[in-house]
Amino acid sequence: MSDTVDEVLPEALAGERLDRVVSMLDGCSRAAASKLISAGEVAIDGAVKTARSFRVEAGMRISFRPHEPVVDALPQADAEVPITVVYSDDDVIVVNKAAGLVVHPGAGRPDATMVNGLLARFPEIATVGEPQRPGIVHRLDADTTGLLVVARCQEAYATLVEALSNRVVGRSYSAIVSAVIADDRGIVDAPIGRSARHRTRMAIQADGREARTRYEVIERFPDRRLTHVQCDLETGRTHQIRVHLAAIGHPLLGDRIYGARAGSPLIDRVALHARRLEFSHPTSGERLVFDSELPADFTAVLESVESKDVPESK
Repeated sequence: MSDTVDEVLPEALAGERLDRVVSMLDGCSRAAASKLISAGEVAIDGAVKTARSFRVEAGMRISFRPHEPVVDALPQADAEVPITVVYSDDDVIVVNKAAGLVVHPGAGRPDATMVNGLLARFPEIATVGEPQRPGIVHRLDADTTGLLVVARCQEAYATLVEALSNRVVGRSYSAIVSAVIADDRGIVDAPIGRSARHRTRMAIQADGREARTRYEVIERFPDRRLTHVQCDLETGRTHQIRVHLAAIGHPLLGDRIYGARAGSPLIDRVALHARRLEFSHPTSGERLVFDSELPADFTAVLESVESKDVPESK
């Protein structure tokens, strides 16, 4: 059993429901968080709270024993999971992932993931790569939209994993970040590792893994204190873009974990979209390039800040 979570809640979480806070800190589903609360496993300032709707305040101390689901069963096909496939052949599948869709089963999400949906359409991926995440070569956060490639056979999986390791897979993201970035372009070169203070977060760590993110300003919105940027990954660490941009003072809009504010009135998720994916086909060697249009909620933010007719950020 993992050590007990014992943290002082930051300003960014003020006003949030207790079940959402537990879910965010533990990385589990809201349903799992609710079960912990109902079972009397969550305490605020030393007092057990059993109401999942309880609203927390900044400075409160939360403590609970993390939810530890057992995910031994192999993922099953689920045709009810909506998947947008933009390309497929005998070797690869390219998916345009929707917001809120978890890529593969794991802690707090045993089913209803992208993998479950893919297994219904491409059952052969069940024997590709790791059994718990069949076919998965790289991932996107649940909130992040856009493109990712899935291997359809073991040979393609090995080739694509090597290509990622050798940094010859191109991945470009569109992001909206807080504050106005002064430089037109730059590179954040800082190692990333698991946060020592918050077990569910990543952080800049001297002993972390090498991480490099290139960024370029697309458009500035000084009246709204926002910047639309393109980010290109040279490495692929967990939460890399979110951690790197927050580290230079420009957290992503809507990022409740690495941002300075409790969400945004403009968007109810992290404003990050994997807009371009480039890789060499594992069999033919042909360079494949895929582009994804910005999703509606992302576009709505840009249109709103351009019109300046929006509410002030929280």
